[in-house]
Amino acid sequence: MATLLLTHPVFVEHDTGPGHPERADRMRAIDKVLAHESYNALERAVAPLRDDVEDAILRTHPADHIARIKDAAKTAETESRNIHLDGDTVMSPASLEASLRAVSAGLDAVDAVMEGRVANAFCQVRPPGHHAEKSRPMGFCLFSNAAIAAHHARARHGAERVAVVDFDVHHGNGTQDIFWADKNLFYGSTHQMPLFPGTGEVTETGVGNIWNAPLRSGDDGERFRDAFSSRILTSLHNFGPDVIVISAGFDAHRRDPLGGLRLVEADFMWATEELGKIASKHCNGRVVSMLEGGYDLDALAKSVAVHVRTLMDLGS
Repeated sequence: MATLLLTHPVFVEHDTGPGHPERADRMRAIDKVLAHESYNALERAVAPLRDDVEDAILRTHPADHIARIKDAAKTAETESRNIHLDGDTVMSPASLEASLRAVSAGLDAVDAVMEGRVANAFCQVRPPGHHAEKSRPMGFCLFSNAAIAAHHARARHGAERVAVVDFDVHHGNGTQDIFWADKNLFYGSTHQMPLFPGTGEVTETGVGNIWNAPLRSGDDGERFRDAFSSRILTSLHNFGPDVIVISAGFDAHRRDPLGGLRLVEADFMWATEELGKIASKHCNGRVVSMLEGGYDLDALAKSVAVHVRTLMDLGS
């Protein structure tokens, strides 16, 4: 079966302002690399604006969180300017639509994978999501895209055990916050520490469902693979997921300006392969990947390319 690719032109219109690392050129760089003929077999679809998107968000975030985002969006549109929710989380007139389509992409991807219409899916979206806590947007993120997708898999498709695995260089404090007390939601993360947002210690375990594998600045692919294997893959196998959602951040790449890890494209390929093996064993290969970070444009494009190629190979 095919790999589904979901994206939309509005993701370029989400304007974070001059000099911001989470910028529209990230989408353009990925568009260019995935336009190569070697990706012709992808099943490409437009990220929709679903009628049920707010209902889906409400499974993860309270109503006042949505209201805050909408109020900021209204001000941005009325005054034709960017609104800062905090020092680095920005909304422009197009940001509300972009964020709702990012969430909707995850919902559509889950539907397609759970219904067996595609083997797996990659959501090329922005803004990213894994820093958005239950009641607080932060760290470039408005809604917790991956967590919303996980809750949707349970509510719509009856998945009992859903895993989010995160290899962004920054810890996904938002996903951890949302999953913290639910033993049937798994969160596993490799990330650099110390680094923003300051969470992600091994001792942060929730109800036995949180598995953090912090790395130090300068750690390379060998140390990443050791940590990923011993802390994440083993516990994920024991968890036995019905579907795996990947928070696919590529800022652990050695060229990324916001982190200090030393990963290369082959490391992201390996991690994708290993997650695919567990998905094949436990949940008929069901994987939904959602873009998170990655701020060196060339490194991002090449890393996404091998990640998507690996998803395609897993589904073939």
